[in-house]
Amino acid sequence: MATPTAPNARPLWQRLLIRRLKFLAIVAAVIGGALGGSYLFAPQWLLHAEIARQAMSAHVEKHSVTVGDTTWSYYEGGQGPTLLLLHGFAADKNVWLEQAKLLTPQFHVIAPDLPGWGDSTRVEGASYNIDAQVARLQGFIAALRLQRVVLIGHSMGGAIAGVYAAEHPEHVAELVLIDSFGLKANENDFARSALAGKNPFTFDDRAGFARATALAFEKVPPIPGRFIDVLVKKNQKDRAFINGTFNELRDPSQYLSLQNRLDKLDMPVMGMWCHDDKIIDVSALDSLRNGLAHASAISSTVLNGCNHMPIVEKPEETARILMSFALSH
Repeated sequence: MATPTAPNARPLWQRLLIRRLKFLAIVAAVIGGALGGSYLFAPQWLLHAEIARQAMSAHVEKHSVTVGDTTWSYYEGGQGPTLLLLHGFAADKNVWLEQAKLLTPQFHVIAPDLPGWGDSTRVEGASYNIDAQVARLQGFIAALRLQRVVLIGHSMGGAIAGVYAAEHPEHVAELVLIDSFGLKANENDFARSALAGKNPFTFDDRAGFARATALAFEKVPPIPGRFIDVLVKKNQKDRAFINGTFNELRDPSQYLSLQNRLDKLDMPVMGMWCHDDKIIDVSALDSLRNGLAHASAISSTVLNGCNHMPIVEKPEETARILMSFALSH
């Protein structure tokens, strides 16, 4: 005689599904707790994980190469014409990840940490001004056996890119300068403060970080508070280097380093500026155009709705302009 089935008994598939859901709920709770704990007590781990996720999404991998006393850390990915991307002051190669995501489908992208910054070597007591970095860049390009690249520099990286192109034109097919340092420009509040020796790129708390980012962004990207704390600690750790390099760049030989070499540039050159740049006034774009006596082609673009960081604030528009220029010559 068959045993009657209890009214509330579930079919086997339902019982297995419930067990599976309970297990997933426990796993989710454990992961959530771990993430919450990491955010509170080890936010640097989550920040590194987020950067790794962005790099994977951009289809770039992290590599390193040693040249003399410097080990360069850099991202590389994609196939096609080579774009070499140089970041600005107090930044690192991660600032290019949004650009790389858009550029790697058509280009071979290389984005290094300039020596002294990010994960690249910093030699105690060495100079990291424009001229010293140009010399190091020649070693990096030789080590990677790069022939002719589209050299793209932002801010301080623009001055390094421009001076390098003037001194080593055989390696530069095209030059792109984005809100570049090293050119004559109308004096603004930032320039007056910088010449007086006040460095706005150092900070000791979240309020100081907010002031520094507000100087560079039209609309500051949302960053979780504990991530800001990580950046504050790094800024404090690097304080002596940041101030030392800042003071080096206050010399006229440095803040006019590119201006004094414009007549040596004979490759196609493009200048890209945010109209409302509070750090390097858009008038620098006129200095660039007027000084390019021998460039084979000159292009210029002014963007609205951004400040000093179009590569972050206007990633799609910036990438579209870069691709158009790089493919047009």
